[in-house]
Amino acid sequence: MAAMSAVLTEPSAGPAVTRDQALRAPKVLLHDHLDGGLRPATIVELAAEIGHELPETDAEALGRWFTTMADSGSLPQYLETFDHTVAVMQTAAALTRVARECVEDLAADGVVYAEVRYAPEQHVANDLTLDEVVAAVQEGFEEGMAASRARGQGITVRQLLTAMRHQARSREIAELSIAWRDRGVAGFDIAGAEAGYPPTRHLDAFEYLQRENSHFTIHAGEAFGLPSIWEAIQWCGADRLGHGVRIIDDITVTDSGEVELGRLAAYVRDMRIPLEMCPASNVQTGAAASIAEHPIGLLTRLRFRVTVNTDNRLMSGTSMTSEFTHLAEAFGYTVRDLEWFTVNAMKSAFLPFDERLALITDVIKPAYAALAAEG
Repeated sequence: MAAMSAVLTEPSAGPAVTRDQALRAPKVLLHDHLDGGLRPATIVELAAEIGHELPETDAEALGRWFTTMADSGSLPQYLETFDHTVAVMQTAAALTRVARECVEDLAADGVVYAEVRYAPEQHVANDLTLDEVVAAVQEGFEEGMAASRARGQGITVRQLLTAMRHQARSREIAELSIAWRDRGVAGFDIAGAEAGYPPTRHLDAFEYLQRENSHFTIHAGEAFGLPSIWEAIQWCGADRLGHGVRIIDDITVTDSGEVELGRLAAYVRDMRIPLEMCPASNVQTGAAASIAEHPIGLLTRLRFRVTVNTDNRLMSGTSMTSEFTHLAEAFGYTVRDLEWFTVNAMKSAFLPFDERLALITDVIKPAYAALAAEG
């Protein structure tokens, strides 16, 4: 395979970001799962209401259980955690509450724009329709945004509707996303096990979305390698890559320190295809050995369109503040580096251009300028 040499940029000069600065910095989140971010106390309360048995009934102990199971290195144990969150999200009232609390938690973490994804088809066990699921989540988002604004925390949140790649409802969910696109839904996603379930199984849904001039992202290049990324982009037309961490497999660093990009990696970089990177989650699932060894360091120096995300805040015991802080500790990132990640994410959001530009110009850049002035 032909390769092309690439130039590494030097990290920004200046002091590494502190946790306090990371908290105060405006953040943009593109990859966050609604069913992976519940408050442990809320799970306990909702489970008690419906008689669902939990492994722990104390909220603090339950929170520890989630992160321990997710850290186990066992995919079945990791997936078992979602059995409990999804189980308590089967009524309109529960969905609205979880969605409202999600927005409030993100706002408290300094997030100014977020796209939160979930699979409507996983929330119909108690006979809610898909439409009722989306309506309940949207009600919660609206309540959360209003409550946050009242506290002086401006945040905009949009839904991404996810179809499960091992199921056969992707076209139906794609149509649902179009039905709701002017009412809070920003785009579409597919998720689930990559191996054995290539995105091309859902070409009908992606072609439909393209005809409707809609946006979509695809989970690709997390547990599975370059073929998954290639199909997501070149067959399905993904606007963004969910994770995309395995693009590193198409990048070679020689013994002399020279960097060579394969054709696919070069295409992803040239076309500015956003990578929705989730460092803490990738360490849990084994996609990276540690934060310090995460490909985000090299991809950032190569100036791919890198964005930083949380994936599942409950399972990873993480937040955008934590992600930024740990990256700063590992790579010495400065306020200007965090600004670069944030502007990358805002540029890549499935929000109309004027709204993206306004957030960058009026909110993000002034706040980072103030942080940088602190020295």
